[in-house]
Amino acid sequence: MKSKKRKILFFILSILLILIFIYRNLISYGIMQAKGQYHVLANARPIEEYLNDPGFPDSLKVKIRFIQEVRQFAIDSLGLKNSDNYTTLFDQKGKSILWNLSASAKYEMKPKEWGFPLLGTFSYKGFFDLDRAKEEREELLKEGLDTQIRTVGGWSTLGWFKDPILSNMLNRKDGQLAELIIHELTHATLFVKDSLEFNENLATFIGEKGALRFLYRKYGKESVQVEEYLRSFDDSKSFADHMLRGYRSLDELYQSEAFVNESDTAVKNQIKGQLIKQIVESLDSIDFPKNARFKKVFATRMPNNAYFMAFQRYRAKQNIFDQDFKNIHKGNIKNFIRFYADKYPSL
Repeated sequence: MKSKKRKILFFILSILLILIFIYRNLISYGIMQAKGQYHVLANARPIEEYLNDPGFPDSLKVKIRFIQEVRQFAIDSLGLKNSDNYTTLFDQKGKSILWNLSASAKYEMKPKEWGFPLLGTFSYKGFFDLDRAKEEREELLKEGLDTQIRTVGGWSTLGWFKDPILSNMLNRKDGQLAELIIHELTHATLFVKDSLEFNENLATFIGEKGALRFLYRKYGKESVQVEEYLRSFDDSKSFADHMLRGYRSLDELYQSEAFVNESDTAVKNQIKGQLIKQIVESLDSIDFPKNARFKKVFATRMPNNAYFMAFQRYRAKQNIFDQDFKNIHKGNIKNFIRFYADKYPSL
């Protein structure tokens, strides 16, 4: 009997060791992310401590109170999930703490996807360690993929933990700050497994619509704050729409018979590079009265497939959501959110 138990135990341990070996990279990544999230969550302090601290700048206290107004508006007027999110603050000390790595096939608009237990597949991967992100990017480059690393200004634990205000958020203007908070609160309300493009597009749509309505209520439709947000929004939309047209042009190129049949990678790189250069240079035809920076964004580095894929991930479904919002829900954002929350099971 003891011999049989030993055999069973040995078999179980062998399976566990094999699984640990197979998934060692995922386990290592999970430990790194858990440590990073724990550090942020454990060191976040209640906002009351900052508000009651005479040494904390008054201008930042105003921003903290502003976030509380946005949070309550999102719950009461938009119908987003009530939680303790953004009732604590983590001091970044002016440093970035989170980065996203994304990748795409070199001659195809096909994102690299990572699978995670419970959460499903993602077309980006978060890192609290920039060096670790760069190491993984090097491995992806060896595989022949286009890659991108970008700084992340906020993230959501999808309602599982108490998401803190990140101190760098307080540097944002009112409209962009309200949009970010509502975007992340949308993730905490509804996040569909294996549907990242849907999730990010929905949060983008609700974040923008919600932010504008909040500004209307707080400052009035003719206010300077609303005018500033709308100008910035128009510029951002013009830039995003241009990048989406670029995405479609590249996708059309990669699927063309001549490109598919071309066997010389040097020629393919040249054709791809010429089209990307044309997309970038045609930005000059767009008027950016508020944010001239959009014309300078590629001054030091040209975009690649991974860069264009980000606009598909966050903005490709905006027109679809807008049609539903106007035609089906008659502009009632609370009903719009409730419809999708009821329709799709959330993590």
